[in-house]
Parts: sequence; C-alpha cells; structure tokens
Amino acid sequence: MNEKIVIVDDEPITKMDLQELLEEAGYDVVGQASDGFEAIDVCQEQRPDLVIMDIKMPVLDGLKASKKIMYDKIAGGILLLTAFYDEAFVKKAREIGALGYLVKPLDEKSFIPTVEMCLSRAEKIQSLEKQVQEVSQKLEDRKIIDIAKGLLMKERNLDEQEAYKLLRKMSMDGRKSISEVARTIAIVYE
Repeated sequence: MNEKIVIVDDEPITKMDLQELLEEAGYDVVGQASDGFEAIDVCQEQRPDLVIMDIKMPVLDGLKASKKIMYDKIAGGILLLTAFYDEAFVKKAREIGALGYLVKPLDEKSFIPTVEMCLSRAEKIQSLEKQVQEVSQKLEDRKIIDIAKGLLMKERNLDEQEAYKLLRKMSMDGRKSISEVARTIAIVYE
C-alpha cells in the first residue's frame, strides 16, 4: 500500500487509536493535527492521499478545514468523523466533496473497508480530473493553432492547408511543439 494518510482530531487517544488501526492495515500515517489550521498546514506539507478528520474541533472545525483542503487540492480526499449523526453536517460534507462520513465510536470492522473505499474513490477522481485537464489543454491548443492558421492565411495569403503546413514546418525547424509556435504567432501577428 503506500497510501499516505493524515489524522486530524482534537482527542489524542482517538488519534492514537486511528493511527494504530491504519498502520496495522499497512497504511502510512504521515501526519497528525489537532485543529483545522494544523490540518491545512500538514496537508500542504505532506500532500496525503486521504485525510481522516473530526468535524467538531476548536479553532477551525473539520468542515471548514476540509473545504479549504479540497479547494486547494492538497489532499486526495477527506473522510469525516463525528461523535453524532447530523443531517446538516452530512449535507455540508457532501457539498465540500467529502468521500465518507463516519460516526464515532468507530466499528473496527467497517473502518478499514471505508478507508479503502475512500482511497479508491479519491484515486478515480484524481484520474478523471487529470483527463479533464488533458482534454482542456488539447482544446486550448487546437484553438490557438486555428487562430495562428487564420493569422498566417491573412498575413501571407495562404489557404488553410498551406498555413498548417507552414506551422508544422516552423514547429519541426524550431524543435518546438506546434502549439508553442502557434502561441508565438498569435502574439506576434496580432
């Protein structure tokens, strides 16, 4: 396994118990925190795959800290813990994108499977986000290439195919990607 986990709880005994359960299951507990601000700091430093965070904590609660951690994308996902079930907390947990919600005291038989499910979901979400980013980049590249072709067509009185061939030749001659060349043309010719 090599998944990195951060535990956030203001109760030292709970943190010890969770760390023991996780390490026995083969997980790497890379940090602990006692409040939301510490959790953010530890996540910025460690970039864990999963944060297991209590909701009710002093200074900055787990929901607010989770929102910041997810917004900054400094952890793969968050599993929230609380001492009691509260529909408002569950709704907020969903809104911030928490992967799970467990009520204490934890059932040892369901805790590790829940952690495994959260890690699996976090991995899938990260994979999808990467795919979206790649597709967005390809669309952006395509758009800038079309702009550069249009500028070359206008500037040099070329048809579309000739403009594309010229772009490709500039790319090969300059040993740069066609999108890099297109970006330069877009700046230079506009």
